[in-house]
Amino acid sequence: MGKAARSTILELDLSPRACGGANTQKRAALQKTTAILNEARAFFLDFLLAHTGKLTEKVIYFSEQHQELRERLLTAEELRSWQEQCTVSTKAHPQVPPAWDFKARFPGMPTHARRAAMKEAIGKVRGYLTARSTWQKSGKKKGKPGLPGAADYPTFYQGAYELELETAHIKDRFVRLKVYDGTAWDWLHFPIKCSRHFQGRMKGKKWKQQSPTLVLRGKGAALHFPQVKEVQAARVVERKLDPHLVTVGVDVNVKNLAVVTVRRDEQILETVFIRDHGLDQARYRHLKKIAKKQRQTGKPIKGECSNQDLWRHIRRTNEDAARSVACHIAAICAKYPGCILLFERLRKIKPKGGSKSRRINRRQANQLRGKTRQYAGEKAYARCSVVTVEINPHGTSQYCSRCGAKGKRFFLQSGKRIFVKWGNLFWCEKCQYEANADHNASVNTHHSFYHELHWQWHDKKRAKPASLSLWSGESRLSEGHPGKD
Repeated sequence: MGKAARSTILELDLSPRACGGANTQKRAALQKTTAILNEARAFFLDFLLAHTGKLTEKVIYFSEQHQELRERLLTAEELRSWQEQCTVSTKAHPQVPPAWDFKARFPGMPTHARRAAMKEAIGKVRGYLTARSTWQKSGKKKGKPGLPGAADYPTFYQGAYELELETAHIKDRFVRLKVYDGTAWDWLHFPIKCSRHFQGRMKGKKWKQQSPTLVLRGKGAALHFPQVKEVQAARVVERKLDPHLVTVGVDVNVKNLAVVTVRRDEQILETVFIRDHGLDQARYRHLKKIAKKQRQTGKPIKGECSNQDLWRHIRRTNEDAARSVACHIAAICAKYPGCILLFERLRKIKPKGGSKSRRINRRQANQLRGKTRQYAGEKAYARCSVVTVEINPHGTSQYCSRCGAKGKRFFLQSGKRIFVKWGNLFWCEKCQYEANADHNASVNTHHSFYHELHWQWHDKKRAKPASLSLWSGESRLSEGHPGKD
């Protein structure tokens, strides 16, 4: 049993009033609401950082599960009640310290907005204290966690927004938000760009809707509605006992954004190459322009961003590519119910050598790999209850997927093999196996998951008896050199 999450976006129409959009005062009200909520969050952050002992305080309770007295930290609700007693003056506790008088500093703020700022501040400070404690135990001098920031997107909880999709025509629909106009909190109507896609996602019976978040970017604004769905999926340990288990191995790379292989009963059923269609070269050209402009302008000014349009375009391109590849992988997983999705555990890949633009391009490609792995796991889990497993990447690109011997990578030039580390083809001297290098690595992800070949036997706990012969039942699809063209 688990939970799958997704976000459904509803754009606000902030076009000119003459074109049917919101007026400039409503746009300003959204900015002022974001600013005052950031100030309230900063107020509670300062208060909690001045009283960190309360966040580490433990109380004794009786555990019904273990039938004994145990200790636990204060819950978020208990901390919120304590914050209200110390900062908000009421009839029950009229006396609060002047330095921490919330009502004097933020008069008229609704209760739901104040409590939301309290809970968000509690989460930020607790995360900071945990990170600082971990850093202190590590004994490192560098990498000290910084203080938590107050800036965040405002969330409209129940009672702060109203959205009715059934009462009006699609083009005449509004969302009602309680915002701060600079003097008081009031209800304002904002026209929305409602589509059938948005309606269909909001009507999903299995998806539970949560409170929306306001995202302001440039001249646009949108409400992001988080949705959660309960997903039932068996554990990997239980699925591994199935002799006919289907595994979907994915090798993420640069030119081939993903090479997907599907295996069942020790045979490769399907191989899919998802190419970049020139994405790497296009990104590299943009990064060369950025590096050239940075050289021409000289030393950058601290706190000032440069080449914002180009960087925004690169990020959008990477995001679109990652989501497109993730949808393709999720569609493949949907064809094999009960399968397991395999990715290599790639965490610390640092670009070395080359020009500045080349190093930045490799860094962007590595970020694209991480996004692909994240989005593919989320989409496959939400769509068809597929669990994702990260396997040990050791040897997947260097060893033969057929016999397990160490091979060589090369590329063809005038009909001759040029052996280089970054070659797009793979050749094994022992069994004369030749295939696309990314396809070979993708097949090896299955071997790494099952710990089949000898380069995975260095772990004595998982070692196989010496009498067992190496697995040699690989699919004959590889003999046609997939992807060699």
